[in-house]
Amino acid sequence: MDNLKLIIPGKPEYVTMIRLATASLASVNGFDVDQIEDIKVAVAEACKLVSCHGCEGFSDKYEVDFNVDKGCFDVTVIDACDHHSIEKTHTCTHCPEDGNIGAIMIRSLMNCVETGVDDCGHKYITMVKRAK
Repeated sequence: MDNLKLIIPGKPEYVTMIRLATASLASVNGFDVDQIEDIKVAVAEACKLVSCHGCEGFSDKYEVDFNVDKGCFDVTVIDACDHHSIEKTHTCTHCPEDGNIGAIMIRSLMNCVETGVDDCGHKYITMVKRAK
């Protein structure tokens, strides 16, 4: 099993880089094109859900921890922020609705999803996708 950890600035523009890294890891580990797309979308949605803190702004950083093996893709996205220093450029009037849709998408695309808050008060999403 390969373990990779990325620490990402909370800026939304870095989600594209995470999508590319996710697709590469899934491809190397034997997932087909449809499964790769599912994993990519789920991880990107998890990054958005974890890093967005409503009107407070975005997390200054978050972590994406990958544990991948042939046929099993396990990833945890965790808020690793010390503060919400990244200012939003727009108001977040629809966050609850958008967040609910993102969570529903993640659950529909992955085989197993766990959400929670760690001992430090950081929210996380753990997702598992198994090859067909």
